[in-house]
Amino acid sequence: MPETLADATTAAHTPEYPMPRASACPFAPPEQARELNRGAPLNRVRIWDGSTPWLVTGYHEYKTLMSDPRVSVNDHLPGFPDWNEGMRAIKDARPKSVFTTDGEEHSRYRRMLTKPFTFKRVAALRPGIQAITDEHIDRMLAGPQPADLVEALALPIPTLMISDMLGVPYEDHAFFQKHATLNVDRFATKEQAAEGRSTLARYLIDLLKRKLDEPAEDLATDLAERVRAGEIDMREAAQLGTGVLIAGHETSANMIGLGTLALLQNPGQWALLRDSEDPKLVANTVEELLRYLGIIQNGQRRIATADIEIGDITVRAGEGLIFDLSAANWDEREWENPDRLDLTRPAAHHLGFGFGPHQCVGQQLARAELQIIFETLVRRIPTLRLAIPLDDVEFKHDRLAYGVYALPVAW
Repeated sequence: MPETLADATTAAHTPEYPMPRASACPFAPPEQARELNRGAPLNRVRIWDGSTPWLVTGYHEYKTLMSDPRVSVNDHLPGFPDWNEGMRAIKDARPKSVFTTDGEEHSRYRRMLTKPFTFKRVAALRPGIQAITDEHIDRMLAGPQPADLVEALALPIPTLMISDMLGVPYEDHAFFQKHATLNVDRFATKEQAAEGRSTLARYLIDLLKRKLDEPAEDLATDLAERVRAGEIDMREAAQLGTGVLIAGHETSANMIGLGTLALLQNPGQWALLRDSEDPKLVANTVEELLRYLGIIQNGQRRIATADIEIGDITVRAGEGLIFDLSAANWDEREWENPDRLDLTRPAAHHLGFGFGPHQCVGQQLARAELQIIFETLVRRIPTLRLAIPLDDVEFKHDRLAYGVYALPVAW
């Protein structure tokens, strides 16, 4: 009985996760997560279903555990700390993919996606990204003020690029954005998650079937050919395509909107980028923004498959792990003055794309998009400013990815 009471008392004092961000600095990780990290790099937290997985906030602990083969992304294992009710409800109906497998099985799926995202292929896309960026900035400049930068640039440019790369007709972008949103809603019910998953799966299956008859130079054709060869089935191919579609526009779009706001709120850094002609500064600007802005605000979820000693903490087999990259990217043990946006800071070792075998497969495309958009924005609209008070900006606290719903700007 005393052990039960003690356990109940401990559980009652376990902080809930996700944690709210402070309105005083909307770019910062939750202060509670930072406080926990100052005491220990791993701490117990309570999530939506009452379970108490480990929260990883330490930079070095993040890298160590993310590269440990005893840490699994398999969300079918008992004890896996699912994001929400919706994710738990649909996982049995969802086929395996690069996002839910480990080891050689994961590597096999990952190889199917790497062709469009190599450094060489992305370099060849840069002129197209530049042309699309200029076109959308032209359109914004010709329109009324204030303009919504999210609607004008942040959403359409990544969507155009990932649609073209995957082989999705751009005229369908509103459709898949609507249903993809259900997959990144922090509070999605099982019914909403099932609707979003099944609708997108049907769309991708129809697309893949068309690519079998009408092949093109795109990822959907590559996946369709693997179906034809018997390497994967149609449901697996659709799941891979859906994941790329959602990840390819959701993350970059939020980084563009939130990154622009962060630069505007740091006018000295905006001026530094605006007045520089050094491509290395442009590249490092993106790395520092990826460090400074933690947009994956609900943590990356994993589970231990064996006991793991990490410092003086033992993570037991079957215990869940949540990796908070925003807190790790502000870990004071690794970063000097992490709360300062410094475009000259050596920041390439940030964790914005994750770490280990599951790090973002599309990171080279994301870097190219962000480098071109931020450099073009400061060069073409040097007088850009926020058109409303910062307190009136609506942030995405209800999404798995953090960002802004709209960013009214003027010049």
